[in-house]
Amino acid sequence: MMTTNLQLTAEGKLKHFLTPEGLSAGLLTDILDKAETFFESNSPQAKIKSVPLLHDKTVVNLFFENSTRTAHNL
Repeated sequence: MMTTNLQLTAEGKLKHFLTPEGLSAGLLTDILDKAETFFESNSPQAKIKSVPLLHDKTVVNLFFENSTRTAHNL
């Protein structure tokens, strides 16, 4: 039985990042390297005005539980 990784395309490129499980060390290193470029472009010295990598992309954060830090007891 063949298992598929829903996070990867047929070519092995990252399609969704849901969990690091099942991803190669090389792919995880690539993700961290790309994240580092975001940090660098966010610095006050950066000459880049925008990051084209996310052009026409949708980024979503989902929170399935109430925050324990900000939740109030009613």
